[in-house]
Amino acid sequence: MQLTLATHPVTEIRFGTPTRLEDTTLYADTEELRQILLEDNCLREVEFEIVRPGESCRAGPVFDIIEPRAKARGASPDFPGILGPPRTAGMGTTHILEGTAVTVLREKSPGDSRGGYVLEMSGAPAEGTLYASLHHLIVIPHAQAGLPDHAQHKTYRLAGLKTAVYLSRASFDHSPASMQTFAAVGPDEENRADLPRVAYVGQIFSRQRKPEQDEQILYGANTDGMLPVVLHPDEWLDGALLPSYHASLGGAETYFYQNHPVIIELYARHRARELNFVGTVATVASADNFDRERNCHFSANLVKSVLRADAAVLTKFGGGVPHTDLSETARLLEGMGIKTAVQVTDLARDRRVESALLFNFPEVNAIVCIGGNSTSWKAPRVERVIAASPELKDRLAGPLEIEALNVVGVANQQGASRLRAMVY
Repeated sequence: MQLTLATHPVTEIRFGTPTRLEDTTLYADTEELRQILLEDNCLREVEFEIVRPGESCRAGPVFDIIEPRAKARGASPDFPGILGPPRTAGMGTTHILEGTAVTVLREKSPGDSRGGYVLEMSGAPAEGTLYASLHHLIVIPHAQAGLPDHAQHKTYRLAGLKTAVYLSRASFDHSPASMQTFAAVGPDEENRADLPRVAYVGQIFSRQRKPEQDEQILYGANTDGMLPVVLHPDEWLDGALLPSYHASLGGAETYFYQNHPVIIELYARHRARELNFVGTVATVASADNFDRERNCHFSANLVKSVLRADAAVLTKFGGGVPHTDLSETARLLEGMGIKTAVQVTDLARDRRVESALLFNFPEVNAIVCIGGNSTSWKAPRVERVIAASPELKDRLAGPLEIEALNVVGVANQQGASRLRAMVY
């Protein structure tokens, strides 16, 4: 199994026809794109905006952020199980428009008084997120009236993924600036007997919330009834995994999975012959003790008996309860002789005791604390607001006080945060 990423840097997005890549400028034919997206009968209209780094702009509420990527002919499908047949992802060449993002907005706020999950392009909040450095094509979908929430969310997902693939195909006739091949697991196993075998265990959903009908997370399926599963790392990077429809709960976007920092780092250390990256386990955080016992034991057994790892890195998805699944899985692994390192986020200042109660195993002692979830900023009024309705624009315009959890890309729980939590 081998994945090659062909990178095409982009320094500007403009509206123009036809859709094309000229040097490092991407031209987007939004009329052609609109017709493609409106093939989905659940969509009645769609709008587009362009946002540049450093612009005094705020957009939201954000549904998802996607890096424009498209598969070359003969490779695995684009986003299998959703846009393509449900075949194994992570094979062949994928073309990437580096420096760009497709950002999809919701039509209504999820209920937060600050307007939900927002994209900040300037000021102090923007310093904490990678997304402020990207050129964004904003997609504002308008679903047909009367659709249930799950159908609206599926429409948003399709619009975002189709746009990302459509834009990236403009690079097919161009030579990439760079190419990187990922083929860590398996090919040279006999030459790595002296290296520690390291696995990654990542939560992709939390049962704190029931999966929505049609919530496309793993190969187009939701996680209802899911047991832990072994995945090749390339599957994470190449469209097999997508975030929950409520990405802010887990601090993950499609762009995050496409550039998963833990997997990328383990690959880098594998190439440097510091370790032998042997694979991954995807799991979910549980809602009750029975599910927790089953999933934690299954995850630990896959790491030990299937991947035969000597060490494992674990990350969580969601609020406080996933701490329990994370720590219990790590405890079980430590008891099997497998060394663990876990990543956790700080909780709000008044919940440190709760966090300690959820996670207090002396043997799980390699802990990386990331996040800065309790950080907040006084964000000024911005010159430009992008939202699906006048009411949302008024709410987002500012000035307002905004927390890290409400700025997309800041409070990532799985290794992509630029903030560090410290206790004084």
